[in-house]
Amino acid sequence: MSGQGGGWSSRDRQRIAAEGLTVAEADRQLALLCGGGSPARLNRPCRVGDGITRLTAAEQEELLAAYGGALGGREVTKFVPASGAASRMFKEWFSGLREGGFTAAADADAFLRDLGRYAFFGDLTAVLAARGLAAEDLRGRRDAETLLRFILTGEGLNYGQLPKALVKFHAYPAGGRTALEEHLVEAALYVRNADGCARLHLTVSAEHEQGVRECLDRVQRLHEAACGTRFAIGISVQSRATNTLAVDGSRRPVRDDGGGLVFRPGGHGALLANLDLLGSDVVFLKNIDNVVPDRLKPETVRWKKILGGVLLTLQEGIFRRLALLRERGAAGEDALVEIALFCRERLHLSLPPGFAQLPPAERRAHLAGLLDRPLRVCGVVKNEGEPGGGPFWVDDPEGKGLTPLQIVEEVQIDRTDPAQRAVWGSATHFNPVDLVCGIRDFRGNKFPLTRFADPSSAIITRKSEQGKELLALELPGLWNGSMAFWNTLFVEVPLATFNPVKTVSDLLRSPHLAG
Repeated sequence: MSGQGGGWSSRDRQRIAAEGLTVAEADRQLALLCGGGSPARLNRPCRVGDGITRLTAAEQEELLAAYGGALGGREVTKFVPASGAASRMFKEWFSGLREGGFTAAADADAFLRDLGRYAFFGDLTAVLAARGLAAEDLRGRRDAETLLRFILTGEGLNYGQLPKALVKFHAYPAGGRTALEEHLVEAALYVRNADGCARLHLTVSAEHEQGVRECLDRVQRLHEAACGTRFAIGISVQSRATNTLAVDGSRRPVRDDGGGLVFRPGGHGALLANLDLLGSDVVFLKNIDNVVPDRLKPETVRWKKILGGVLLTLQEGIFRRLALLRERGAAGEDALVEIALFCRERLHLSLPPGFAQLPPAERRAHLAGLLDRPLRVCGVVKNEGEPGGGPFWVDDPEGKGLTPLQIVEEVQIDRTDPAQRAVWGSATHFNPVDLVCGIRDFRGNKFPLTRFADPSSAIITRKSEQGKELLALELPGLWNGSMAFWNTLFVEVPLATFNPVKTVSDLLRSPHLAG
């Protein structure tokens, strides 16, 4: 029998070590899977004026100027999780391929009618021509099966096996651009430094790393010339040490046919280790599929700079106060009162009962502990039914020191509790994964980001593998539990800045089509 308390076999221990894990970590994961995670306790949804800041036009202009003025001496990086598989994008088209064409006439009509509007249609036409086939002839004969085969499989574009990063999203007169290329162009517009260098860091799946590098070899210099920018691009893969155990219905570790332990990817929370490797002062975090063509980039870029301005001005205020608190004798009574007010009003941090009556040394230490954390400014949009997390006030009943403003996913709450479901359902805003992060402290040292994660907020999900039901463990989400102890500010941004591509048909929505 394998499990806690030294019950792992020698073979199990070898397998655990091969993943880069310790037996203690395997025990911890198994305990979470057997006992359940620690659900977030929602107090209320954040709303404009109550946890969400809505900026006036004048404030927006000031922050734009602040970002431009403060950018020069700082290293800024755009961090893009880019391991998402395109297979989910093409789920309906895969069904059509398996069925030998779309069974519903309306689906077939839409596919054949709209195919020419996709940015990858030119590439499809070329690969078909190389095999002596004509796209228009196939459309005329309503041969959806052949078209789908040449789009999704290695016989043609192989889009069904690629990451979203390498799918052509947008059409231009000079040719289509992949999602990856759009991120390059966007980065040139708001993370380029005074030396003309724009830094990006991409996290990719190991099996797609070579394809991503080959794409960059083809397009990087073209975009550098077009944008007048030099790109410094880092690529990393998810560490095996972030993989996690799964258990079956009897809460026993899942094993393969040979009896070996099975480990699964730990979700996007595993990317905290990748983010922690960056040494930049400021990091913009944005998903690979949330990009727009050039005609719509100005609004996105404007709000990225505004959020950057919010972060830098707030960070300057935090650093100034921390310097006072850390300098012996510098923070007198008036300063302590002002810093406490700053924590409450600007960072929405609560202070313990009787705080004002504590000795000055205790107040200084407590305030410094509140301020000396990584900082994130999160853009949020009005909720229009998109799946995903939202901004909430959360309770901290165990006194762990969580910051009260959190991005929470539905799977993190106790969905058997009607009161918690009601709070969840009353949310007005949504998190589109639009973050700007300050990961250095007031002395210029990089924060050890793993220390500011809440390991107990790991997520347990039900999965099916080879027809068997199992419980899988996901690490605390990158912008959820992995940032649970960060200081957080939510800023309302326009819905126009959020244009994700979750299904291939999303590419036919107006924000993704040529103007």
